[in-house]
Amino acid sequence: MNIAVAQSGGPTSAINASLAGVVKEALRHPEIENIYGSLNGIEGVLSRRMVDLKEALSAPEDMELLRVTPSTALGSCRYKLPDADSGSDVYKKIEDCFEEYSIGAFFYIGGNDSMDTAAKLSDYFKSRGIKIKVVGVPKTIDNDLPGTDHTPGFGSAAKYVAATMSEIICDSTVYALESVTIVEIMGRHAGWLTASSCVLRAAGECAPHLIYLPECKFSAQGFIEDIKQQQKKHKAVIVAVSEGVQLEDSKCLRNDKLDVFGHQQLSGIGKTLEELVRDKIGCKVRSIELNVMQRCSAHICSKTDIDEAETIGMEAVKAAIVGNSGIMMVFKRVSDQPYAVEIGCIDAHDTANKEQFFPEKWISESHNNVTDDAVNYFLPLIQGEIPVPMKNGMPVHFRIK
Repeated sequence: MNIAVAQSGGPTSAINASLAGVVKEALRHPEIENIYGSLNGIEGVLSRRMVDLKEALSAPEDMELLRVTPSTALGSCRYKLPDADSGSDVYKKIEDCFEEYSIGAFFYIGGNDSMDTAAKLSDYFKSRGIKIKVVGVPKTIDNDLPGTDHTPGFGSAAKYVAATMSEIICDSTVYALESVTIVEIMGRHAGWLTASSCVLRAAGECAPHLIYLPECKFSAQGFIEDIKQQQKKHKAVIVAVSEGVQLEDSKCLRNDKLDVFGHQQLSGIGKTLEELVRDKIGCKVRSIELNVMQRCSAHICSKTDIDEAETIGMEAVKAAIVGNSGIMMVFKRVSDQPYAVEIGCIDAHDTANKEQFFPEKWISESHNNVTDDAVNYFLPLIQGEIPVPMKNGMPVHFRIK
């Protein structure tokens, strides 16, 4: 048989490592003849934009370079697959493409919405007696996929956030002036990435002094009081805030635009809080939005993250070979010290279109910080460094020609 693999959703520093894992493991199985990559996710299947990955990765150095290249080498999409009953023509196009390329297994690397596609496709094939296996490989910097201890891509993003926060702290503490620095970090409904900034405690750093997550209620008055309390102890107060935090009685943090999956677009919490501090306190204040830099920061990626992303891609192929379909591969943490995980799988329906929120038990009673249990959870995920391939002083990235 042949197999196909695609990438979907937001890019990360580790999604190509999972792609490399799928290809590496497939090459070890003589029953797998050709390995195809679909350009721009499921949209590439619908439009027959398939590439021969054996040919694309033919040079000896290509596989390792792909493994450490950020973003999605195959391109991505945010395409919502309709229900089979209402979109039968779409499913027929996918079926015809897979039949044309003799595809026996399809691997979809992505997040919550991508697992929706994996589940729907698997159900469709099963209902028609088509023996094509569909396996989801997790990916998201948001770390919000239910059923898995963490997601590939998160560890590297968390490492970037922590390192950048450390540098912001160095910059913000040089003057003998009262100041407030607000760092806005990605996280629509789940505050995992913002909370991960707490790992600086392991190096003896007490900042960020305040951490606000979308899982908690947030008031303007409470925020200002928190800042004033911290100013009694610190000249430079550092705040980490999730983009999804909602300020009471404020409509400026959201707009009316929705993406294809119905997610509301976010904007402005950092700038809004900056203006609030300026108005209510009057000290030097600035806001910094990390934005998309968190996603593809391969120059400071976590070796643990890249290694695990590759391994879970390999395990996905093994799962399909033994007949599994309609599943998502997952990590199960065995211990924190020493850190150890096992790889298993769950039904893709159990994670599709669902979110895993930051645990309430790891949020401080005051709802403006996180506990040390969170540090113990995050710390293993950011460990290790990977040498960055360089040329002319700049990182080298893999590109499909």
